[in-house]
Amino acid sequence: MFIRRLILAASFVAIALAVQAHDYKLGTLEIDHPWTRATAPTAKAGGGFMTITNKGSAPDRLIAARSGVSDKVEIHEMKMDGNVMRMRELEKGLEIPPGATVALKPGGYHIMFMELKAPLAKDAKVPVTLVFEKAGSIEVEFKVEAMGAQPPAAGHKH
Repeated sequence: MFIRRLILAASFVAIALAVQAHDYKLGTLEIDHPWTRATAPTAKAGGGFMTITNKGSAPDRLIAARSGVSDKVEIHEMKMDGNVMRMRELEKGLEIPPGATVALKPGGYHIMFMELKAPLAKDAKVPVTLVFEKAGSIEVEFKVEAMGAQPPAAGHKH
C-alpha cells in the first residue's frame, strides 16, 4: 500500500512540474501558456499566442521573436479598419504596461510564423526566443494544439 501511495504522489509531482514548465518568468515578466495551432500541410504561416503579465513598475516591450520553424517571425496585430479586418506587423513591438496583462490571441495581437519550413503538428513543441526591450531574451516552447483550437478560458492555467 505504501509503494502505491508513493507512486501516486510521484505522479502528482511530475504532473505539477509539467504544468509549471509551460509558464515562464523573466525578470518582472510572466509568460503564460505559449501555444499555436496545428497547420495544414500546405500552410505557409501560423500564429503564436500567450499572455504576458508585467508585475513590475516600468513598461517593457516585446520587440522580436525568433524560431527555427519558419524563415521569418513577426509580432502582429489584427484590428478592424471599417468593415475589413486587417493584420499588420507592429514595427516597434508590443508594449507590456506595468501591472498589466497583455493577451496574444486569435483575432488580436499574435506572433506570426511566416514561411513555415514544415507543418506544425498537434502535440509538438515549437521552440521560440522572445526578445524584450528591457528584460532581455527568453527561450520558451509553444505547444501545438489542434487546428481551430481556441484560447484557454480566463484564469485557466495549463
